[in-house]
Amino acid sequence: MLKFYNTLTRQKEEFKPLENNTVRMYSCGPTVYSYAHIGNFRAYIFMDNLRRTLKYFGYNINGVMNITDVGHLTSDEDTGDDKMIRAAEKEHKSVYEIAEYYTRFYLKNAKELNINLPEHIVKATDHVQNMIEFVKGLVDNGLAYEVDGNVYFDVEKYGKYGVLSGINLQNQKAGARIEVNSEKRSPYDFALWIKAPENHVMKWDSPWGIGYPGWHIECSVMSSKYLGKVFDIHTGGVDHIPIHHENEIAQSCGLNGEIPAKFWMHVEFLQVDGGKMSKSLGNCYRIEELEEKGFSPLDYRYFCLNTHYRKKLNFTFEALESSKTARNRLMQLLKNHKNGTNEVNDTEIQKYLQNFNNAVSDDLNVSLAIGELWNMLKIPYSKKIYETALKMDEILGLDFDKIEDEDLSLVEKEIFDIPEEVSSLAKERWQAKQNKDYKKADEIRQMLLTKGWLIVDSKDGFTMQKA
Repeated sequence: MLKFYNTLTRQKEEFKPLENNTVRMYSCGPTVYSYAHIGNFRAYIFMDNLRRTLKYFGYNINGVMNITDVGHLTSDEDTGDDKMIRAAEKEHKSVYEIAEYYTRFYLKNAKELNINLPEHIVKATDHVQNMIEFVKGLVDNGLAYEVDGNVYFDVEKYGKYGVLSGINLQNQKAGARIEVNSEKRSPYDFALWIKAPENHVMKWDSPWGIGYPGWHIECSVMSSKYLGKVFDIHTGGVDHIPIHHENEIAQSCGLNGEIPAKFWMHVEFLQVDGGKMSKSLGNCYRIEELEEKGFSPLDYRYFCLNTHYRKKLNFTFEALESSKTARNRLMQLLKNHKNGTNEVNDTEIQKYLQNFNNAVSDDLNVSLAIGELWNMLKIPYSKKIYETALKMDEILGLDFDKIEDEDLSLVEKEIFDIPEEVSSLAKERWQAKQNKDYKKADEIRQMLLTKGWLIVDSKDGFTMQKA
């Protein structure tokens, strides 16, 4: 039985497709005005793990991902310049050249990270007429209004705003200082269609004059076109919850009368050195920058897999180095098992596989599942273990079938110092044991195992050794 945490209901729920055995799933994709960074790719690795898990348990997937190449302003709240226009001016290219270039790089990085993309990759600019029809429907039913070529969604008339984020507009109005737009009936109304300045490059004719769509409308339009009015799963980052996804629900529910997705699943932020990622801080690292420092894209994927998707993940190069070391040792152990000749009891192997399955079934607890993989690899070398690991890799996506291609020549020769992060976790676990918090101690032990370290307790303390 699969269980996923549903942001809409704020609890874990049993997952079953709405129709037969096919999962219809929409995922918010990139805005292709710049290179995607490692924070963006944490979200897409999460999406990929979800898709892999559904396929692993026998479901078919009809998936859609949007490519935002128009309408995403520099602020999520309908202010600022279109990100595509700003990038085109900065790089002295057309907006379409910008979109093509950065889309190509996104797809390249996704492939390097073993991200299996959705079945439909759809561009906003190919669906502008569909967006116009959608907005017309909202105007016709009284939930949108036009002012001087701009069309806004009427939040107060809709009356159900906040179902996803929990925001209460009445409480917000009491004390919030919100920039007032004289065109809007309410500060919380958001743009569906935006009047284009005369020098604006990306613009289309509409019943309200020449303009371009707002960012939020594209997801409502493309999800309903390819998946129907109501589908199974919608994914994105936690930053989408309070504005983008809340607006998307309002639009879709306003036109079609139903919340568009049954499950809403969100991945937490990636932090860098304990703080926010920011271009001004120079810490929005790209996959190519990790490679320049000697890391494989799969080192980063392994790093992401070791923290639950609903927990913040702190990126440091020391932590990535630890993940690289652990992944290399993992691949060496797999290679040893592939060439192993020991006989292993099938029942014992099935125990590890069942524990692995139970972990990923419980809201994609991939980090716990990796701990079961490491436990299994401690069995004397056997090809059956390797073959079972290949089954697990259908979800992990770490290329266990390509161990012969890995450069593992230095793995056995390295002298390992205990990283500070590992040492701190080990001390935290020991303290938890002293406090009789055995649940926390076991969780940290599994965490250390996924990082490639075994902890051995004694009467007076503990020692560390490589897994």
